[in-house]
Amino acid sequence: MKPLLSKTTKPFIIYVLIILVISIPVYYIVVDTIWKGELDEHNGTIAEKTAYEFNSLKLSDQELEKSLVLWNQIQPGTDIKKALSNSAKKDVFFTVEKQKTFVSQPEIERYRCLMKVIYINKKPFLFTVETNIEESQETVAAIALVTIFFFLLIVVGLLFLNKRLSASVWEPFRNTLDKLKTFNLNSQTKIEFDKTEITEFEELNRSLRKLIEHNISVFKTQKEFTENASHELQTPLAILKNKLDILLQSEDLTQRQYQIAEEMNRALTRSSRINKNLLLLAKIDNSQFDNTEIIRFDGLLHQSMEILQEHFDQKNISVDKNISVDIKVNGNSGLTEVLINNLILNAIRHTSPNGSISVKLTSCVLEVANSGTEKLNTELLFKRFSKLSADHKGSGLGLAIIREICKFHQWKISYKFENRLHIFSVIL
Repeated sequence: MKPLLSKTTKPFIIYVLIILVISIPVYYIVVDTIWKGELDEHNGTIAEKTAYEFNSLKLSDQELEKSLVLWNQIQPGTDIKKALSNSAKKDVFFTVEKQKTFVSQPEIERYRCLMKVIYINKKPFLFTVETNIEESQETVAAIALVTIFFFLLIVVGLLFLNKRLSASVWEPFRNTLDKLKTFNLNSQTKIEFDKTEITEFEELNRSLRKLIEHNISVFKTQKEFTENASHELQTPLAILKNKLDILLQSEDLTQRQYQIAEEMNRALTRSSRINKNLLLLAKIDNSQFDNTEIIRFDGLLHQSMEILQEHFDQKNISVDKNISVDIKVNGNSGLTEVLINNLILNAIRHTSPNGSISVKLTSCVLEVANSGTEKLNTELLFKRFSKLSADHKGSGLGLAIIREICKFHQWKISYKFENRLHIFSVIL
């Protein structure tokens, strides 16, 4: 993730860079056009001045011819010769590239040329003059360098200003964020945000204040409901179960009556278990558990394995344990114990008699694998009240509870079927 300022600064810098790249050829075209215009005017002035000076000398035709020959020899870049009948009557401007012949290291340069008919001694002459315009490229290069310098100056200044401004302008936002990070819904304490002169941050604080107040109210209502439901439902269920236990011990029951009472007892036991699991899910959803304990995960795992040993023995299941020592995690010990028990009980239910279960624990993963014949339906795997097999006698909430506990601890639960083994992995 990147800070907000970097996301706004980067596009701005890219935009400025694109404009800079585009501006360089534009500079060249503009400067070159201006330069050519100035040179055309300059060349026109030279032609007119040359004609004026020759006319002012009032030379004879022979002297004029000699002077023109001498002029063409000693004056580079100009040429004066008699105009032909088909000579252009209008001034002709054009650009040529040619090699310098009067320098030690010949090089190709551009020249701006003018062909103009001038009159000396009232006779037409074709005057040609060419002026070097290579300096325009050097001018553009200088402008480009200056532009790049100012671009770098803008970028450095922008980064510096953003860094300085972020410390002051964004301070109210960071204060709000810090308070939200430390907010705990269980404490049901309202957050008092600092006053700020920035309209957007003040509106954000007001919206957050209303949202938190609403969430506290809803959380309080849901918590009261779960507490009331836990008390109001468990008490009559316990009384009913106690009465059924007494009834089942009665010697006056017929065989048919005993079967009916036993079925009622099983249904009541399952209802009680479902009620407890639903209340547990509601408490997890409402964040009514603390997750700041330091848990000895390996100790909880050994404890659960010992408690469930009777279930292994009933189905004659062989158990392979590979549990690392001194594995500590942050979380809630009660929920972690429920997760471990549900994972192992789920493995026991889906393991045939005389099957095998392996439990592996490392510093980063808990893996429970059991023998099986076919892959479970992954679409229904963690859904509430889903039936994964016909002989499944659980409440249908075990894996859903496992998933919610993993979400609460920010762990990841996954399932795969490999080598005829159902493998559930919890990445810690």
